[in-house]
Amino acid sequence: MSDFKKDQKTRRTALKSLLAIGSVSVLSGCDRLSRSSWFKGVLGSAETLSSRAQHALTSRQSMAREFPPEAISPQFRANGNTNPDTPAYRRLLADNFSSYLLQVGGQVQNPMNLSLTDIKALPSRTQITRHDCVEGWSTIGQWTGAQLSALLAQVQPQPQVRYVVFHCADRWGSSQDPYYESIDMEDALHPQTLLAYELNGEPLPVDNGAPLRLRVERQLGYKMAKYVMAIELVESFADIGSGNGGFWEDRGYAWYAGI
Repeated sequence: MSDFKKDQKTRRTALKSLLAIGSVSVLSGCDRLSRSSWFKGVLGSAETLSSRAQHALTSRQSMAREFPPEAISPQFRANGNTNPDTPAYRRLLADNFSSYLLQVGGQVQNPMNLSLTDIKALPSRTQITRHDCVEGWSTIGQWTGAQLSALLAQVQPQPQVRYVVFHCADRWGSSQDPYYESIDMEDALHPQTLLAYELNGEPLPVDNGAPLRLRVERQLGYKMAKYVMAIELVESFADIGSGNGGFWEDRGYAWYAGI
């Protein structure tokens, strides 16, 4: 067995074993979560352990593994929402995102609205990485996008900023709550953290988050927000959503999902 296949098998086994504890069931595409207090307690403990272990075992400045072109999966599996049906998103899709503007604000010196052309003019990076879903499956794709660090350099975060929050076009479930996600500044400034607009050399498909999605390669897939419409820099996310830093985190997932 090749080192690549062994690595894939080991990662999948570890993830599936984690999910099996206590008979926790996470269903297709990471779309459903248990709301039990037990489940939230387990994930809260796992978040603390994961964050401490990540820092103990490896620097968070280290690079996620990158793969050769021959390792790219035949199809990059889409997870979560695959076609937001909000009127605003449908209008953007109808004009092929020519009127798309990414709003960047919050606690910054220089708030900005950027078109896709503006975003593509930022320093970019292409990387072939593996997407690991909390459900246990993995897929490999080539991503091209603007480095988030380059955008942050332009908007100039204020000194107290600790988090970058991504507000998205899709809404979920019977509540139709808007999807959002967040990362800390350490991950935001990492060279592999991208605002991706291409997958496998083509414009980002709608299924995978067009026109823009986050890639934060050292965390699990639910952290990689799709359909990004706005970015907000904040000192605290306590007043955003239910205050836990993300849509799934508000429903019990760990905020830090390092791998």
